[in-house]
Amino acid sequence: MAEKLALTYYPKASVEFSKTLPLIANENAFLGDIHTSTDAEKPISAGFYRLEPGTPLVYTYTYHEMKIIISGDFSIADETGQKVTATAGDVFYFPKGSVITFTTEKA
Repeated sequence: MAEKLALTYYPKASVEFSKTLPLIANENAFLGDIHTSTDAEKPISAGFYRLEPGTPLVYTYTYHEMKIIISGDFSIADETGQKVTATAGDVFYFPKGSVITFTTEKA
């Protein structure tokens, strides 16, 4: 019989965890994983990212990434020239190797 596996629950994570995100770049980009799997062959992580006004963050993804915008708005641009204003409810996929620029004017 297969092992029974329990779910992991993080209540109010978007509010509580986002208060303590570590600074990762410049003076205004914060990122932290809330959970990372232990599956070495197919790892997956979930976390939060916050961008405050200031220096644009230019990031080269060394992995496939998805982002779900839960609040606020900011600009996301790729190296093809595509630029989008991200708002709450939007979902983005960044393929491994993509270079993405994040900017915001709003706190």
